[in-house]
Amino acid sequence: MSRIKQVLAGTFATVAVLAITMATSATSATAQPLAPVGGFPSQPLRFVSPFPAGGGNDAVTRIVTTRLTEVLGQTAVTDNRGGAGGNIGTRFVAESKPDGYTLLTSQVSVMAVNPSLYSAPGFDPVKNFTPVTQINAAPLAIVVAANAPWQTFAELAAQAKAQPQKITFATPGNGTLSHLVGVVLDKDSGVALQHVPYKGAGPAINDLLGGQVNVLITSTSSVASFIQSGRMRALAVTSPRRLGVFAKVPTLEELGYRNARFEDWYGVFAPAGTSPERIAYLNRAIAQVLQMPEVVKLINEGGSDVVASKPDAFAAQLKSDIARWSHIVKLSGARVD
Repeated sequence: MSRIKQVLAGTFATVAVLAITMATSATSATAQPLAPVGGFPSQPLRFVSPFPAGGGNDAVTRIVTTRLTEVLGQTAVTDNRGGAGGNIGTRFVAESKPDGYTLLTSQVSVMAVNPSLYSAPGFDPVKNFTPVTQINAAPLAIVVAANAPWQTFAELAAQAKAQPQKITFATPGNGTLSHLVGVVLDKDSGVALQHVPYKGAGPAINDLLGGQVNVLITSTSSVASFIQSGRMRALAVTSPRRLGVFAKVPTLEELGYRNARFEDWYGVFAPAGTSPERIAYLNRAIAQVLQMPEVVKLINEGGSDVVASKPDAFAAQLKSDIARWSHIVKLSGARVD
């Protein structure tokens, strides 16, 4: 097994960043900058995205940093440090000075799955980090190209059962939530698709549109723009969160599949040892960004709900997800040594 990613497509990333940038000039007069607390912040903040530029983690990070600058009165920048399924950038932040200036934008696949999948991920999501806030929550989507022969998930499932391993499904990588959804569908329901892992959602999307693979399982936001433009068709989503262009797409549970509720999230973490005062300040600042109407609109249109949780609530969510996904990883047999 090689990597864990749960990312959004580069196209959505570009659109999201441009939209927020354009909206900045129109709404900057209404922004309410936070006064520094104890001299913090007095220098630029760095948000590490543990994946390459152009993916979903990068997009969500830039959604935050683009507007956070005006809230803080200090520059907030995105620093892409991809590699090893998100482990390299995550380890970098874990080892950074706990002063609130170096932060991590992470997700379920890195913080809840990697510790069970990798024999030596290089970090402990609970011991090495302090949660700041959960940004959003979203289902995964099962999509096909617009010219695919399947109009519904029932049609796809019927062929997959009749011809096991003949239909290919792409994911952003081995061991990702997308991959594990495919594993559960196979083990629990006999929907046996042939897995084709990619190094990120971007190349997987390109090959789906190019006809090299039949199906793609990824986050809703990664394919929202392609659904909206009519280049892809969504057959199902994995949770009741059905926003934006996915509002009328059935859930797997509605279609009769058990154990098929899966949600992804993005969130901000600080190195363990960061002072509670700075964690609280960062939580307030990011929550202010996530309450901005244009940010809410962007996140909703991508199929996600804004969460903006308090640190304690996010810590509880993380622990719950670690317990669930470690069990699913064990069932799947996935392992990276």
